[in-house]
This record gives sequence, C-alpha cells and structure tokens, in this order.
Amino acid sequence: MNKLTKADKKEETKNKVLFKSIAIAIAFLALIIITFLPNDGSVPVAGQRALAILAFAVVLWVTEAVSYPISSAMIIGIIAISIGTAPMIDDPSKIYGSTEALKMGLDGFSNSAVALVAAALFLAAAMQATNLHKRLALWVLSMVGTNTKSIVFGAIIVSIVLAFFVPSATARAGTVVPILLGMVAAFGLQKNSKLAALLIITAVQSVSIWNIGIKTAAAQNMVALSFINKEFNIDVTWLQWFTYAAPFSVIMSIILFFVMINLIKPETNRIDGGKELIKKQLHELGKLSAAEIRLIIVAILLLFFWSTEGIVHPLDTTTVTIIAIAILLTPKIGVFTSWGEAEKAIPWGTIIVFAVGIALGTLLLDTQGAQWLSTTVFGSLGLDTMPLLATIALVSAFNIIIHLGFASATSLSSALIPIFIALTTTLNLGDQTIGFVIIQQFVISFGFLLPISAPQNMLAYGTGAFTVKDFLKSGIPLTIAAYLLVLLFSATYWKWLGLL
Repeated sequence: MNKLTKADKKEETKNKVLFKSIAIAIAFLALIIITFLPNDGSVPVAGQRALAILAFAVVLWVTEAVSYPISSAMIIGIIAISIGTAPMIDDPSKIYGSTEALKMGLDGFSNSAVALVAAALFLAAAMQATNLHKRLALWVLSMVGTNTKSIVFGAIIVSIVLAFFVPSATARAGTVVPILLGMVAAFGLQKNSKLAALLIITAVQSVSIWNIGIKTAAAQNMVALSFINKEFNIDVTWLQWFTYAAPFSVIMSIILFFVMINLIKPETNRIDGGKELIKKQLHELGKLSAAEIRLIIVAILLLFFWSTEGIVHPLDTTTVTIIAIAILLTPKIGVFTSWGEAEKAIPWGTIIVFAVGIALGTLLLDTQGAQWLSTTVFGSLGLDTMPLLATIALVSAFNIIIHLGFASATSLSSALIPIFIALTTTLNLGDQTIGFVIIQQFVISFGFLLPISAPQNMLAYGTGAFTVKDFLKSGIPLTIAAYLLVLLFSATYWKWLGLL
C-alpha cells in the first residue's frame, strides 16, 4: 500500500512538472505571437508589446506554473528587453533602450502604495509576534454563547474586528481557523464534520467580505488606489473608503450568517466544550505582556489617524503607517527584539509581486495598451449608449467570471484596473470615473466561489474541513447576493454619497 502511495505521489509530481512546463511554454508562445502580430497602427508598438507581456503574466498567474515572485522577476526582465527595443511613442525614430525600459519595470517599487503594503505586513507580523491577534479572536469568541448560531456569529465578528488591525487576509484566516477547529475537536467531532465546514467556511468568507469593507484590509485595494492616484491625482482616504464600503460589508455579513446557518446543517446545535476551551487558551496566553500593551496603543492610534486623515491632520495613510512601523521596530519602545525577528516574519515575495503588478499596469496605461484592450473587449457592447447602471452590471459580471481563473486578487487588480480606467475614458464618465473604478475593485475582492479564488480560502481548504462542493454551496448564493447588492448600492447609496 505504501509503495503504491509513493508511486502515486511520484506520478502526481511528474504530472505537475509536465503541466508547469507546458504552461510556461504557452506563456512564452503567447508573448512571442502577440509581440509579432501585424500592427495596423491602432495601438503603438510599445502598447502591443505591453499587451504581450500582460498575456505572458496572466498565463503564469492563472496556471501558477511558477511562484508569483518568480513570475515578477521574469516580467521585469521581459519589460527591459521587449519595451527596450520598441519605438518610442513620442518619437518612433528612436527606441526606449533597456535603461529606460528597466525603469518602467521597476517603477512600482517607488510607488507609495508599495510602502503601505510593506508597512501593513510589518503590522501583521507584529500581531503574530505578540499573539495579540489570537488574543483578540479568543476574547471575541469567549463573549458569544455555546450554541452553533452564536459561534457562527462570533466567527463573523472576529473577522470584522481583525480586519481593522491585521492588514493581511491570510493572517486573519490563519488566526481564526485553528481556534475554530479546536472548538470542533473539543466536542469530539472530526475536522471534516459538517460543524467544521460551517465554522471554517464562515470565517474565510467573512475575511473576503471585509477585504472590501476596509481600505487597509487587503493589498489589492492598494493596487487600485495607486492607479487612481497616478491617473487622476486623487487620494481616497481611509474614512472615505470605509464610508463607501463598510455598509456593503455589513449587509453581506448578515447575508453570510443566514446563508451559512441554512445551507450547512451541523451535527449538533451546541458546542458545550467550546467555551471552556476558549477560556483555557486565553488563560494559557497569560496576562497582557508589555509588548502587547504597546502594540494595542500603537494600533488604536493608527486606527485613529487612518480614520481622521484630512479632517484632523494632513498625513496620508502610508505616512501614518510607516511612522507606526518605525515605532514598533524601535528597541524597547516597539515589539520586535531585533530586525532579524521582523525580517523572518515578512513575506517579501508579496511586496515584489505588488510592485511589479503596479509597474505592469502603469506600463499598459502609459503605452496605450490598456486603452486598446478596453476598446476591443468592451467596444462592441455599446456601453457608451447604455445607462451607467447597465454598464456596471455588465462589467461586474465580466469581472466575476475573469476572477475564476485567478488565485490572487492582487494580480487580478494589476491586470484589470488599468483596463477599467481606460474604459472610463472611452465612456466619458466624468465625475463618476473614480466611483466606477472603485466599485470594480470591490468586485475584484469577490473571492467567494471556489477555494482557489483567494489565498485565505486555500489556507482553510488545506485543513480538510470542507469539500469544494461545500464551499460552492455558500459561494454561489454569496456571489449572487454581492452582485445584486453592488447594483442596488450603485442605484442608491453610492449615488447619494456622490461616488456615482
């Protein structure tokens, strides 16, 4: 039996290697074909090559033939060569040259949004270093009752609370999931029980919902806002985003609660040993440490400064967050004992992917590739003659379908937001431009359908607590509800606020 298992694993590994090799070959083939397609003059040569690089990136991102950081390094190199040998848009008699093209490939690293994402990752690492995120989750769960509905409600509330203080969806899911599995085990049920599926799916779906509600909750929000700032010189403050998105997330959280308790019926309606387990884990954490107290003070001040940007003070979200991280890194004042401790806890690849995604999106806009693609994809639909609500309905549906192929919302934002910005120019939306792009960014965060739709879903799926079918049971109604709610808010609330 063991020999068979080893043989099966060897065959599986061989198949994965073959699949990845084919995917890489397809990516390069797409790059070459699009690069050398006849150009009729409707798009600059540099724009055509930027589209070829986008196709290359999308194939790698969708198939995950290589890791995201590796694909980012490949993209930078290809930009330097492909754009470097392309004629300049302003003066076609000259080429950009590799030095100028490399600057384009590295342009994202100088974007303030990258600094914000890096700082947010340090904040998440500080939470993990002190276990404050776990204490917060346990404290909230200790306040709810022992019946299943109360614990489902508690799982949603935990995700909401953590979204304010832990700017990483994966870290939030990684905090809540083990605690909930422990409660299931305390009742004597298997981790693949209906109760486990109910609680774990609820937790990760709530994480996705609140990626929308709070500006700093997810990196993909920073991608969209960086493009908006670059193209329109407009900053969306933390409080503005919260005003636009939080009511949407609150309603979706209520919908999530009723969807989950009605679609997945657990083996029991009470978890009598759960509360004792929570109290035991809280007791094991001990009293608040000095580092935790310092982190709480910094986190509360950070939340205050985020929410009062432009009202009480002129400091933007990035500046405030970097100052907070500098404090947390300061010996004796902060929470890290050394740079080495902080360095090990940071997923540096995320920062690289984020920066290259911004660089690629900016390249598409600057070379007019995004404008050409937008016209080609949406031009035949007659969107310019449709009411704005109908346009939002069609583009949002397109957005949701495209998401099925992406495991990273950050990569999806990098690919789609430049196209949506170009589309607003074609449609002449005027004052409604920013609102249209922000709404599409909300839709990009709809990682509700499949486990592969978001990293936090995959983290939860890896526990074996639920099947793909279980996830779809909640994912389909949640996606439909979120889509309809986007249309309702577009016709009412967002219009009343002046977003549209």
